[in-house]
Amino acid sequence: MTLKIVIDAASATAPFEQLRTQISERARSGALPVGYRLPTVRGLAEELGLAANTVAKAYRALEADGVVETRGRNGTFVAAAQGAGARELAAAAKSFAERARRLGADRDTAHAAARDAIRAVYGDD
Repeated sequence: MTLKIVIDAASATAPFEQLRTQISERARSGALPVGYRLPTVRGLAEELGLAANTVAKAYRALEADGVVETRGRNGTFVAAAQGAGARELAAAAKSFAERARRLGADRDTAHAAARDAIRAVYGDD
């Protein structure tokens, strides 16, 4: 299995973000299975024509998102991505609730704001 990452130099999206997004999407879809060992930072940087720091930044972001886990000198591996997505969603919801409370919103107002945001993104049923 190969990683097959494509970086668009003409894109307005930063290369590290393109890399992060592609790996994240493939891990979440199952195209990169749990336990898949990612290339080394230097190896992938060389392959893609990027600076090693760019790849390292993407790997750190993926680790923070729970998509990958670094096992020291053993390498970087795809983590249980579905669990990572659920954890990220829970963290975002908690952050929203905490911010709503700091703004003085009561529970019903916070729920209404969340419902309105979901409708705006997903559309009406």
